[in-house]
Amino acid sequence: MNLNKAIIVGRLTQDPQAKTLPSGQQVCSFSMATNRVFTDKAGQKQEQTEFHNIVLFGRLADIASQYLTKGALALIEGRLQTRSWQDSSGVKKYRTEIVGQTLQLGPRSAGKSAPKEREEKPETEEIPVIEEEGEIDVKDIPF
Repeated sequence: MNLNKAIIVGRLTQDPQAKTLPSGQQVCSFSMATNRVFTDKAGQKQEQTEFHNIVLFGRLADIASQYLTKGALALIEGRLQTRSWQDSSGVKKYRTEIVGQTLQLGPRSAGKSAPKEREEKPETEEIPVIEEEGEIDVKDIPF
């Protein structure tokens, strides 16, 4: 049995870049940062940051480009994929990406204005999980 699955929770390092493929399908790409805190052999607390390239297609791409911005917290679940190409000088380049299949939006930041009816609700609202194959109605997204 084989398994190719990646699950990350992190913050966007840039605003999502949305494009439309010649087939008409939406694609959105962005980078996310995750960090790990650990204690080294000397007893010093260390922090290590890892950067991940994310690609979303279809409805997920629409939602990400509409609701995510630099610094936003998100959970991405998907598969790892490595692409290769040759640059203009003939050097072969590689890029490993997480192709998202599920997107979970993090809590809204306090600085963003919310519709009046949403302001009075507690901040413990459930955050929807958006899956690639599943249909989601925009009204179900708590924004």
